[in-house]
Amino acid sequence: MKQLQFAIKELITISENEMENFLCYCKSKTFKKKEVLSKPNEIANEIFFINKGIIRVKILDNSGTEHSIHFALENQFIADYSSFIQQTKSIYTLEALEETEVIIMPKSTIDWGYANLKEGQKMGRLIAEYYFIYQDNRIKNNYFRTPKERYDNISEVFPNIHNRVPQHMIASYLGITSIHLSRLKKT
Repeated sequence: MKQLQFAIKELITISENEMENFLCYCKSKTFKKKEVLSKPNEIANEIFFINKGIIRVKILDNSGTEHSIHFALENQFIADYSSFIQQTKSIYTLEALEETEVIIMPKSTIDWGYANLKEGQKMGRLIAEYYFIYQDNRIKNNYFRTPKERYDNISEVFPNIHNRVPQHMIASYLGITSIHLSRLKKT
């Protein structure tokens, strides 16, 4: 849990006692490649912190086509935040793309942190701000950048992604076909 401790300390000032109390409610789990962490039609009651591995957030449209919405790498928090916050059914699937080790923080742990950590509210706000900025940048990328610019940018956002994620998933994330992605890689 050292990586999570470091990530929390990057966000807030926290005493060792507070950290110990918070972490005692968290648990570590390893997911195999292609194993699902969170499914559609279920309420997301956990936030995951990635120690090792990569998680893809995907959605199926009405015609059954799969779309990659987000990738989360080491030292990042991931969840279906809308489902988690609103306690509504999720529309997303969170899937491990390689063996992935996470720290699971149940909603009760997050709520405990808000109520009992001196800077628990700040930690939640900063994580929410990070995710909001990521989503805002994603929208801007999709509408204001060319496919080539989006392709060039993906390695900045997700270092080493081309060696870890199948090309058709990257193409889906970029909003282009696999054939178009192959052409972009050659330019």
